Formats: sequence, C-alpha cells, structure tokens
Amino acid sequence: MVAARRRGWGGRSGMEMKKMDAEMSPTLFGTCTTDQQKIYHDWFSVADSDGDARLTGNDATKFLAMSNLPRHILKQVWAIADSKRQGYLGIKEFIIAMQLLSLAQAGTEISHDLLNSPVDLSSLKPPSMEGLDVLVAKRKKKNSKRSSENGSPKLQPLISANWFTTKSSKKIPASSVTSIIDGLKRLYVQKLRPLEVAYHFNEFVSPLLTNSDFDAKPMVMLLGQYSTGKTTFIKHMLKSSYPGSHIGPEPTTDRFVVVMSGTDERTIPGNTVAVQTDMPFSGLTSFGTGFLSKFECSQMPHSLLEQLTFVDTPGVLSGEKQRMQRAYDFTGVTSWFAEKCDLILLLFDPHKLDVSDEFKRVLLSLHGHDDKIRVVLNKADQVDTQELMRVYGALMWSLGKVLDTPEAMHVYIGSFNDKPVKEAAAGPLGKELFEKEQEALLADLKDIPRKACDRKINEFVKRARAAKTHAYIISHLKKEMPAVTGKTKAQRKLIDNLEEVFKKIQKEYHLPPGDFPDVEQFRETLSGYILDKFKKLKPKMIQDVDDMLSHDIPELLKNCGNPYD
Repeated sequence: MVAARRRGWGGRSGMEMKKMDAEMSPTLFGTCTTDQQKIYHDWFSVADSDGDARLTGNDATKFLAMSNLPRHILKQVWAIADSKRQGYLGIKEFIIAMQLLSLAQAGTEISHDLLNSPVDLSSLKPPSMEGLDVLVAKRKKKNSKRSSENGSPKLQPLISANWFTTKSSKKIPASSVTSIIDGLKRLYVQKLRPLEVAYHFNEFVSPLLTNSDFDAKPMVMLLGQYSTGKTTFIKHMLKSSYPGSHIGPEPTTDRFVVVMSGTDERTIPGNTVAVQTDMPFSGLTSFGTGFLSKFECSQMPHSLLEQLTFVDTPGVLSGEKQRMQRAYDFTGVTSWFAEKCDLILLLFDPHKLDVSDEFKRVLLSLHGHDDKIRVVLNKADQVDTQELMRVYGALMWSLGKVLDTPEAMHVYIGSFNDKPVKEAAAGPLGKELFEKEQEALLADLKDIPRKACDRKINEFVKRARAAKTHAYIISHLKKEMPAVTGKTKAQRKLIDNLEEVFKKIQKEYHLPPGDFPDVEQFRETLSGYILDKFKKLKPKMIQDVDDMLSHDIPELLKNCGNPYD
C-alpha cells in the first residue's frame, strides 16, 4: 500500500501533494469563470483611474469602500491580495481582492488562514458593490462612443491566464511612483546610479542595475558537489524534468542552468540570454564567452515557475578534479548569482561531506549573504538512524571550519526525490524526522515570493551603503596621491597598505566595518587602475544617497503600504 502511493516530500499521498502545490501556486485564489473574468476586467478598468494597469492606494480605498464592509476587514483584504507588498494591485491581485470581498459579505472571517484552507470558489458570485453599476455603464457608453468615432468597434479579447500580470505596458514617469519597485527604480536612476558611475562601483563590486533586475522573479540557487541531488531536487519541486536536464551518478550538469517560466518548453543559449533586456542576466557578460558557453536558460510553463526561478549549478569539483582549471571564474559567477538570489541551498549527501578547496572558495564568496543560505543534507535515507547522527556531526564540523560564524547553520535533513523513503534504513523515527524537516523547508520556499519585495528593498539598501563606502575609498586614494612626482611609488604603497587605508577611512567617516569590501579582492582589482585618474569626493552625491536612505525609502514604504493602516 505504501509503495502504491505517490511519493514526494517524505512519502506523501497525491492528495496531500496537490494541497501543497496549491499552497505554492498563485491560483488558489484568482481562478474564476470566463463570465466572472469579464466582470472583474470591467470593474478593474473603472477602478484604475490613470489606466496604468495598477490599482494603487487612493483608487483602491475608494473602490473597495463600495462594498460597505468595515475598515478593518478591508485592511485584511488588501494585506492578503497584496501579499508581496508591492504597493498596488494588478488584475490578478484585484480578482483575489474581489473574491475575498464576496467571502466577507457572506460572513466568512477574512485572514491569511484562508489561503491554506479548502474554499469552494466555483459558485462564488461577485461581491455587491454599491454604485458600481452606474460607473460601469458610464464607462461602456464612453468606450462605445469612442469606438463609433474611430470606425467599427473592436472586440475585446477575453482575459487569459497569460494576461494576468502586474507589469504595466506603459512607461511610468519618474515623478509618479505607483509601487515600491517603481519607486526603487526611480531612486536608483536619480540618486544611486550617478554615484556608482562616478566612482566605478560597477567595475569593482557589481554591474549597474537595469529594469529587469528590479522586475525579476525571486531566485533559488542550488550549490553542492556532483551527484548530491541538485537537479533531482528541482525535478522533485516541479514534478517533472525541465528541458535539457540530465541526472546520473557522474557530473551530468556541466553548466549553469536558469530554470524559469515560459510559454513553451525550450532551452536558450547563454550568449542569447545575456543580451535579452527582459531578463536580469546582462551582468553575466562580464565573465566572457568562456562562461556564456557554459550557461543556458531552460523555460517551461509551470505554476511554480511563475513565482520562483531556480538556478541549477555544475557540481563543485573535489580531489584531483579541482586541479583542472575551468574556462571561467566559477567563484565569481556563484558570487554574482548569490547577490541576485533570494535563497541559496547548499546540498550535501551522507557520502560527500568533505569541503574541497574549490567548495571552500565558493562558500567564502557567499560572505555577506549568510541570511540566504540553507544547508540540506540530502539522501539521508541511505543511512540508518545511528549513522545519520554521526553524519550530521561530521557535516557541522566540516562547515564550522569554513563558515566563520558563531551561529550554527540550520540543516534540513531529508531525501528530496520522488522515490519512496527507505524505511528499513531510516527507521520509524527517521521517516517522521524527514517529513517534519521537509515540511519546514517547503515552508521556507513558500515564504520566498511573499518576502520578495522586502528582500529587494534590503538588497537595495545594502547596495547603497556599499556604494557610499566605495566612493569614500576611491576618493581617499585619489586624495593621497602626490600632485606632481612619485605617483608610481605612492600608488604601490597605498595598494600594499590597503588594510591601513580601510581603517583610516572607517575612523574618519564613522563607517561600520561590515560595509567594506574584501581587502584582497579589492587590491587585485585596484592594481589595474591609475589612482590619480579617480575623482575627488563629491559631498552632494553622498548627501543624495544619505537622504535616500534616511528619508526617501521610508517615505516610499509608507506611501506604498496598506492604504488602511
């Protein structure tokens, strides 16, 4: 009987898996009949006064008030519909809000628990909105008049699942901020980017950001030695193989593969991906053709990929293999992806607990992203309970030698594949442990889309602080250079004594040490520049960034938050 059940996440049944898929999927709410779609489309057009396909605070407050529901219920409706804290409702979020209004008017208590409870939406009628019929009629009359003036009226196509998007097709002026992401774009262009360009931040630390970097879906990167189950983990999450995937005991994944949503199943070569402006991978061009030939994008239609993007990586080399030089900077690429990702999963298995030299360099390159790292001990059902205890201790010992942190890393234990758990090896205690651990990891993954906007704000603030510190370093090096003679000697001395330079800058400007870059990496990059060519400090640029951090971003969060707060 056990063998006949559909397995996944610790041997769960098909019904349980469907429930978990629904929790991860954005379609738990938002699905409705064609007639309901047309009604909500018309309502959304009425509510969206500026026609930018985004329902912001003021418009939302006026429209939702037509339901005559109490303010505290409308506050909950907004909080659930705008779960990503974008500061606006797109058509998809708007439909969710309407369904919640219907439930509230029927006497259902509105809370986040609704998302995890079975709700029959098939017979749910649109909510009662006082005075809305008049507004809809006026709009239809206006559109009919406009169509007759322009010739024969054009039929409006029905809404399809692919139409549901929170992105506006119109360019939003810099003076009008309709969401948190749009606000961050404006602040970056007006205040942070000029500082980065002036002091070569993009050449030392991170490439300049583009619109696609702000609009990108949350990403999860998997790292580990070969045959630890990285590709199998992604297949397990998707319940199917992605285009171009290969699984085997040997190093089968020889390239970085970005698995993302697409209209059909296909693979796109790395050189093509890097030049597409609608994808956030243009910064990878700095790693050259050697890397781009080992990079590709795998697209497929999938509800989970509409919320998350997975990054599958080549197995980290160990033993004799690590003496073979890759054709690109593997550590640099993983560091680039680490900055862009929302979660980094380090996969081990009971028979591959050693941390090789290359793996150690990779882990050190993740410095500054410790909050994103999760450790997964995969294939744990291959050992019995007693051996598992010893394996866990050995893993923590190996990580402790590399990760220089007083806090112990959280380790998830399980067997992330579609095969039945080996009960004979795991034992009753092990099987129960796997289920709880896998549920905890699933909950961690489910939280990623909801926290994506908060993460982007956090990364933006972190980048701004790093750019400001970088500007202080570059301008200080410029100031220390002699005016006429001895420039070569002075430059060599400054680069050799970079640690002392950092301490001096930290003391002079009262900067935290955590905002400074790695000394050795900075010294290596700095050796290719002429310090005398750098620009002097521009206090106005620094002040603009300070104002952005202390005033503009808090004001943005306040204005784009829940309009009922």
